[in-house]
This record gives sequence, structure tokens and C-alpha cells, in this order.
Amino acid sequence: MAREEEIISIVSKNKKIEVNQLAELLNVSRVTIRKDLDKLENRGILHRQHGFAVLNNQDDLNYRLAYNYDLKRKIAREAAKLINNGETVMIESGSTCALLAEELAFNKNDVTIITNSCFIASYIRKAESVKVILLGGEYQKDSQVNVGPLVKKVITEFRIDKLFVGIDGFDAQRGFTGSNINRCDTANAMMTVANQTIVLTDSSKFNQMGVVSGFSFEDISKIYTDNGISEAHAKFLVEKKIELVTV
Repeated sequence: MAREEEIISIVSKNKKIEVNQLAELLNVSRVTIRKDLDKLENRGILHRQHGFAVLNNQDDLNYRLAYNYDLKRKIAREAAKLINNGETVMIESGSTCALLAEELAFNKNDVTIITNSCFIASYIRKAESVKVILLGGEYQKDSQVNVGPLVKKVITEFRIDKLFVGIDGFDAQRGFTGSNINRCDTANAMMTVANQTIVLTDSSKFNQMGVVSGFSFEDISKIYTDNGISEAHAKFLVEKKIELVTV
């Protein structure tokens, strides 16, 4: 694991930790750890507060990006193997989806990403070899995503092979769930122009239940998650004819 990823993992567990203690845990100088924290702060993942490294507010997308960061990073890297140079993909909002976009933007050539996530567009803005098409609509400030009828209208102009989406929860009766009805509605509209819809999620989401129905099991062709998923959940998904990839 790279040192920056170790920092994120440690701060995620502690929520708040002294910078000096962080340097001791990683056996590096305080100067080195401050440089690492500067990079992470510039990316919006962490911030410093009176000698401490602190996670962002829980309602902030950057906080969700930092939570289980190392697992989400592995999931994103594995999912990126599906994408070839020169391919066009659609990516919905979410923390693991943002890491997939980053992986494609900086490690693939001439990939085009269609997204409704302003966060993703900003997150990968410095990548030179990626083209981003941002779908406009009603802007949700907390999730930094565009939703609503304008997005749905523009989506109909596209036809793509792969759509990558995140989820907020799982329900054996209702399928995959979300926490916001407008975001779920927009994600479903995006699904109508994709040949296959692929879920990216860390395994903790299988122990949560979102308030809004998002996708039925028949809607999803493949799921990328970590090996923390329970045997019962894994068996259930396979029985629903969903290809399951764990890292």
C-alpha cells in the first residue's frame, strides 16, 4: 500500500489524529508527512486542524471517498481492467466511481467519460488524456451531482456499452437501494442507454438498507466489491445471475 493510502486508512479509523503521531506510525519525518498531507488536502480528502489530520464532514463526498479508501481503490483498479484505451464509458456519482474515473483518467489513453457528477469532472480535471462529458441538470450541493429532467433528456442522445454506478444499500426483496430519490431516478435513466450496468461498492453496503429503491437484480450484470462480503450475500447474488468480482 502506498504511504498516502496508509495515511487515509489510519485517519479513517481514528477520525482525527496528531500529525506527529502519524509520522511516528509510518516511520517518516514530520516534514515528509506534512508534504503527504498537503497532497491529500489539495485533493479534498483530508484537512489539517491545529496539528491534527482530520477527515472531512460526513456529509461531504470527500469524507465518503476517504472512508474505506484502500478497499475502494482496489475495487476501482480491478474494474478499470474492463475498459480499453479509446473506449467511452458512463460513470454515475459516488466515491468508488470517482476512484474508477481517476484510474481511467491517469492510467488509460483517450478514454471518454460521460458523467453527471461535477465532483468527478473536477477530481480528474488535471488528467490530459481523458475527455469528460458532463451532463447538466439540477445541481445537488452535498453529492455534487446533476439530476432531474434535463439530465434525462440529454442522456437519450447517447448509447454506450458500460455504465458504472454506486449504491447506498441492499435489500433482498427490493434490490439495490439509494438514499436520494432524484439521484436514483437519474441513475435509472442512465441505465436505459447502457448495454450493461455494473455496480462498484465496498462490502459494507450489503449490511445497509437505503430508503429508495434503485436497481432491481435483473438490471445489474456485474458487481465489483471486496472480499468482506458474506458468503450468504455472495451466494444470493450469484443465484440472481449477477457476476460477482471480489478483491
